[in-house]
Amino acid sequence: MEKISKAQVKLVKSLQLKKLRDETGLFVAEGEKCVEELRKGFELVSLYREGENATRTEIEQMSGMKTPQGVVGVFKKSNSPQDGLTAKRSVSDSGLSVEDGLILVLDGIQDPGNLGTIIRTCDWFGVHTIVCSHDTADCYNPKVVQATMGALARVHIHYVDLPAWLSNLRAQQPEIHIFGTLLDGKDMYEVLKESRVKSQESRVKSQEAGIIIMGNEGNGISQAVRSFITHPIRIPSYPKNVETSESLNVSVATAIVLAEFRRLTEA
Repeated sequence: MEKISKAQVKLVKSLQLKKLRDETGLFVAEGEKCVEELRKGFELVSLYREGENATRTEIEQMSGMKTPQGVVGVFKKSNSPQDGLTAKRSVSDSGLSVEDGLILVLDGIQDPGNLGTIIRTCDWFGVHTIVCSHDTADCYNPKVVQATMGALARVHIHYVDLPAWLSNLRAQQPEIHIFGTLLDGKDMYEVLKESRVKSQESRVKSQEAGIIIMGNEGNGISQAVRSFITHPIRIPSYPKNVETSESLNVSVATAIVLAEFRRLTEA
């Protein structure tokens, strides 16, 4: 490996900023496991290892972590993973083509840690397409990348004007089920049970093809997006009718919702 230069250190450090990531078309990842996983879906531009082509001080200068892991990789950004790891769906301005599977929609998820955890959770439950509002955190933010632990290589992330996109989607596929998590929604388990019965009667598995919308950490799903929800749901607390926390963390809620959808799919 060629030894790193001061200019390269400066470039890698600058990728902590979205503006520079957008200008260069690059993003950074740290740690052996995360870097190796991302190599399966993204082109590796540069790789720096402590003791090989970079000193501890240089790694620390490039790192955005409190405790650098000794390996820093620079990758080319991409709108989707490379061939061989693509999902069976495509997103465009004109709408969404759904062959099978769930699509997760994120409306204003702003915490990088939450977004990264959600991407990793989607990878676990076989949800390979995420559609985000423009005010959702950048999926190439280093904190997001680290939280995904490489799952970013297997999940498509798209940023769109959500109300316009959902409007086009409903116009093209008026029968599609759009689930949204709301505090005043109906019990998720009852809604999905009823939906599964109806889907069996019509021989269409709604849990295998549909949209799930998760909202902002503090404000939930925006009013502009709520109007497109066909199935408002909520995760019931236990025991019922007893005071609990106001809401769940959005990444935890996403995991619970996806787990139930997948449970019903396999039932």
